[in-house]
Amino acid sequence: MDVATGQGIGSDRDDWKNTILAGLANYIDAGSIVAGSAALALWMQAYDLSPSFVGLIGAFGPNAISAGIGAFVGGRLCDLFGRKTIYQYDMLFYAFGMLWLIFAMNAWMVLIGFFLVGLAVGADIPASWSLIAETAPKGARGKHSGVAQVLWYLGPVVVLLMFLVLEPLGLLGARIVFAHLAILAVALTFLRSRMKESQRWLDAQADNAPASGVAAQPARLRDLMKAKWIAPMAFLTGMYGMWNLWAGTNGFFFPYILRTVGNQSQAMSVAVQSFSFLLGMLSIWLIFMRLADRVNQRTLFLVSAIIQVFGMALLAIFPLTLPMALFHVVLMSIGQGFGAQSFFQLWSAEMFPTLLRSTAQGLMFGVVRITLGVFSFFVPLLTATGFQTLAWILTGFLFVSGLIGYLGAPRNEGKSLDELEADMDVAPIEGRAAA
Repeated sequence: MDVATGQGIGSDRDDWKNTILAGLANYIDAGSIVAGSAALALWMQAYDLSPSFVGLIGAFGPNAISAGIGAFVGGRLCDLFGRKTIYQYDMLFYAFGMLWLIFAMNAWMVLIGFFLVGLAVGADIPASWSLIAETAPKGARGKHSGVAQVLWYLGPVVVLLMFLVLEPLGLLGARIVFAHLAILAVALTFLRSRMKESQRWLDAQADNAPASGVAAQPARLRDLMKAKWIAPMAFLTGMYGMWNLWAGTNGFFFPYILRTVGNQSQAMSVAVQSFSFLLGMLSIWLIFMRLADRVNQRTLFLVSAIIQVFGMALLAIFPLTLPMALFHVVLMSIGQGFGAQSFFQLWSAEMFPTLLRSTAQGLMFGVVRITLGVFSFFVPLLTATGFQTLAWILTGFLFVSGLIGYLGAPRNEGKSLDELEADMDVAPIEGRAAA
């Protein structure tokens, strides 16, 4: 451990390599969600899926309940057995789930494949996010966390463009897109095998050992159920959860915008969606990665929230014209880049001690994704209330998320994880004294 920085010793090149290998979980997560969404129409036609079965796929897929369950389990195992154990082998489980989608011959194979993929994606998120935070140099956690978010935006762009090129192949094209994700997962397994375990987690385990030569007692799940940890979990879950309700509903909302303003061709739809993701990537790179470690994070978050609330309110107030739709897309894409999801990844790693970090992340991420899964059952009812009514509901989600985030935002910029844990007044985790 480097005493001066409070971070593990390693070259800058190794730091970035570890960040990219860990952050590719975000690429696979978002790529899976968008690939499933793009393939849904093909599956509906090929397997004559009922609306209720489509809702089942959406609710239990990698965007919702299965990812939530995976995050619960994976986050806990990550703190018990180490980050490497989870982030290396869960990609093989992901590839196994993808095989069900690649070779799906009926509706139930699709549902099983999506559920397995969601479990793997959910398990990888707390492992990779913890690793990124724990290996990033002091004063660069925001920058390294931002890379994972860039990869989250890159996944949909690649998948959308692949679907556009492979559209003439129909269902075979979808299988090829899923195959590329499975191959990446297998390759990632081999590349991650060369990575080392988080030194911070190893040191925390050693510090928590009750006596020389005796194995460390793991932190207990009930250690997380204390007021000092429940408060930040409630804050982060509320902030990110309300934003995620908007993000999940936006999947139904955005295609309506594209149809209404006349951009009905598949090529134009892909172009607009890719443009929105590329703008988001630029926002992360030029704003979040450059400023999150140096400026007042509460102020930065507030600016993002205001941009998104304003961008969503435009569609509730004004007629939906092409210029208004494009203005909405630009504002929302820029605001998202340095907003709730980027800060959730960063703060969820900073506000908990090492031996409970992944457990807390998995618990919060799981609650958010499962809530979205349940909420997704009601989205068709919301869309039936009318365009402007739904726009106001979504604006309300963003407003509440922004308010919670602004009131609860920590001031962690520039601090090392050692300094943050010292501020938590954390003795060796209470699991040391476990009965």
